[in-house]
Amino acid sequence: MWRDAGIPADSFYEVRPECTDVPKTRFKIKAGKTLSVRKWQAAFSPEGQLDIGKTLSRIYRGGIHPSIRGEVWEFLLGCYDPKSTFDEREQIRQSRRVQYARWKEDCRQMFPVVGSGRFITAPVITENGQPIQDPIVLSQINPDKGSQDNGSSTNRNNAMEPVMDKKVIQWMLTLHQIGLDVIRTDRTLVFYEKQENLSKLWDILAVYAWIDTDVGYCQGMSDLCSPMIILLDDEADAFWCFERLMRRLRGNFRCTDSSVGVEVQLSNLASITQVIDPKLHEHLETLGGGDYLFAFRMLMVLFRREFSFCDSLYLWEMMWALEYDPDLFNVYKESDPDTEKAEGPKGKPKSTRQCGKYERENMKSGAKNSEAPLPISVFLVASVLKDKSSKLLTEARGLDDVVKILNDITGNLDAKKACTGALKLHKKYLKKAPKKT
Repeated sequence: MWRDAGIPADSFYEVRPECTDVPKTRFKIKAGKTLSVRKWQAAFSPEGQLDIGKTLSRIYRGGIHPSIRGEVWEFLLGCYDPKSTFDEREQIRQSRRVQYARWKEDCRQMFPVVGSGRFITAPVITENGQPIQDPIVLSQINPDKGSQDNGSSTNRNNAMEPVMDKKVIQWMLTLHQIGLDVIRTDRTLVFYEKQENLSKLWDILAVYAWIDTDVGYCQGMSDLCSPMIILLDDEADAFWCFERLMRRLRGNFRCTDSSVGVEVQLSNLASITQVIDPKLHEHLETLGGGDYLFAFRMLMVLFRREFSFCDSLYLWEMMWALEYDPDLFNVYKESDPDTEKAEGPKGKPKSTRQCGKYERENMKSGAKNSEAPLPISVFLVASVLKDKSSKLLTEARGLDDVVKILNDITGNLDAKKACTGALKLHKKYLKKAPKKT
């Protein structure tokens, strides 16, 4: 029987014993609040249609039990239509697994380390497509040859040939950077002591970098992908969950010679703070922080560094439950390449009961009619700034002070309170913000 105090969920994401400075987890599994296996299964009809409205408020109140987190996330991120049946979802799942296997094989043909259970952390190619003949590179590409061919460097040098295709060169230039990020990602977790899990993360990011030529790979993506492979056993399922998350966030990673994608969200954050807390905004501008670059990391990796691993998952699922739009699957499907052959059922116009609370507010205010409604993550950052407003106004005498004050929140934030604060600010902003004509 669960007690009111709740059961800690850390045991599901074991931390290495030598890592003693990891932020404490606040999330606890609570009876009657956390979405349990029983409540989740009860939300499905005998054919498999999901009444997702039954689960959204529970997720917001108490998160998701770790044992079902992966499958619930697949719905929250729009991998599946809640109106689909068990059979229809299985058809889509198998089709996606085949597609991922094809893409992975394409990558393996170009660079055989993909899918080998290994990964690289050193550059393998120059910008003009010439292989880098470096002992570290060669040992990572062909670890078995290092001991066998000590005197025969020509055999190893011939393992890679010059590459002419610019797209392939661009992709191969990112592979070692993915590897360097992989070995730094969630390194406190026992899960990543296994080479197979590190290589799985590297494979997914390498395949994604190949298919998304606009964005490729950018630092921070490993932090977003890591939970997917921990929560979902099948690599292809984890890939598609990550791909759906990137649909929401890829604009943040799209860079040009003159701008970084996340600048749009930072500009939105500035506008919100100007409306909600004009004194703070003016103070930050005076300090030279009017571009809000100090909040860059929070938006890029969705607070992964400010919370413990377990609490960041809790924060994410609350955000997605609040933002949930039952049309998400069909919106994504319309922009998909022709890879999913199964047709989901065409339903009636969406019911607000099936929408998240944040989404309902946007619909009510007409914000959904604008080009792109602001994501809740921007209001989350705004709520953190609002909470620290007094300290920032009295103690920040320069941008270094702003960064230090915000860094001090690591491990001290409450995910539920942050989401509640974001909802309040969102409501306030919709009332106060100047209407666009």
